[in-house]
Amino acid sequence: MSILETRNVTKRFGGLSAVDNVTLQIPEGSIYSIIGPNGAGKTTLYNCITGFYPADEGDMLFNGKSLMGLSPDRITRLGISRTYQNIRLFPAMTALENILVGAHPQLKSNYVDAFLHTPRQRAEEKKALEDAQDLLNFVGLKGKGDLFARGLPYGEQRRLEMARALANKPKIILLDEPTAGMNPNESVTMMRFIQSLRDELGITILLIEHDMKVEMGISEFIYVLDFGQLIAKGTPGEIQKNPQVIESYLGRGAA
Repeated sequence: MSILETRNVTKRFGGLSAVDNVTLQIPEGSIYSIIGPNGAGKTTLYNCITGFYPADEGDMLFNGKSLMGLSPDRITRLGISRTYQNIRLFPAMTALENILVGAHPQLKSNYVDAFLHTPRQRAEEKKALEDAQDLLNFVGLKGKGDLFARGLPYGEQRRLEMARALANKPKIILLDEPTAGMNPNESVTMMRFIQSLRDELGITILLIEHDMKVEMGISEFIYVLDFGQLIAKGTPGEIQKNPQVIESYLGRGAA
């Protein structure tokens, strides 16, 4: 069963179709990837799915229900989290505070509870703090909750961004180049961590990644975009041999 689908999704900016009639099906419990050259429309598609851009045509379904017209916060509350190509942490907040921000969509207390400091609000705050500490441990940042995000090394900032996304208790995470800027050893560690999200937590993964070793080593199925269009789909082995994909990346002569 598909947990996420896009059906003929199109997004235009002026006369340019950044995403052009793209249909994807992401099964629950899978690790699927989207690849393509720079400017292929990958992140724009993510922005449509998560409500940052309204799709001009088509439909997007999460567990069979349309996401069209929903705001980003409502989509997040449904159980869709994401990370970004460029890390978007709150640098002047601690690691623990960053994770608590990610937990906010799932909190039930309202402003009245907060003003009156009701038992529900106190219990929810305590549970959120406990969960945030657990997430720090899970992503390998134990003992670093009081450090400012801007003071963490790059690789740890990436892990903190993952923890913030996990705080929403998502059913699916959309990862946008999670190994960007990492050395080969860090990339391997991140690959294993991504697999653990699926294997240990049961979270479906949709991944954008330019590192082909990561893509081919972790993905069960790959979609390929070029100039906003879906040009190929298949297993990693099939994609590696696809002439149209090779041409897209290396040019007509290589194909």
